[in-house]
Amino acid sequence: MTTDVEKPLAEDTIRRALGEFQIDADAYQVLLIQRYIQILLRWNEKLNLTAIRDPLEILYRHFCESMFGASAIPVDKGRLADIGSGPGFPGIPLKIARPELELILVESNIKKGTFLAEVARDLELTNTRVLISRYEELGEEIAPLDYVCSRAVGEFSPFLEWAHSPQVGAQGVALWIGGRDLEAVQKIKLWEWQEPVLIPKSLQRYILVGKNAKMSAG
Repeated sequence: MTTDVEKPLAEDTIRRALGEFQIDADAYQVLLIQRYIQILLRWNEKLNLTAIRDPLEILYRHFCESMFGASAIPVDKGRLADIGSGPGFPGIPLKIARPELELILVESNIKKGTFLAEVARDLELTNTRVLISRYEELGEEIAPLDYVCSRAVGEFSPFLEWAHSPQVGAQGVALWIGGRDLEAVQKIKLWEWQEPVLIPKSLQRYILVGKNAKMSAG
């Protein structure tokens, strides 16, 4: 009997889901998504990387919501750091959507970092680096950055101050954020916030993009 881990989601299923988020993907990108989901499900049995176990829900909540950000973040070939990447969201789906991105995945948990390295190797992701570290301990070694993004950062204020600091100096930041946190984050004036973009098929989840106010002024 074939298990969900062994059987990949059908290409038509993936394309239909991506289409609901206005995301186009070629055959190779669909293949990478299929392989990534299989690796995630296999490792999830031991490491509990995500509470979502259903492959279709993983596709919608993790992949579609992450890749949707590629339309909101104005960077195709630059350097992007995904902070608190966990099992790789949104960083790796963004890399799949924008293959020319230089990606840095920052994750403090050693086991999750090991998983990220395995995914990057298995999917043959070029210009992709995994740093097992707390983001607060990083600075010049990841600079310069075009964008810093996060889907799972705990406290927004220290994260945004770190991303804005001279040693990091990110040009922009992108957050996958719940509606109840929007107002508080938009009051942080280190960043010039754009209008939040509602994530399709959600009621209160947004992508919020900001540009470094100091650089904009300069």
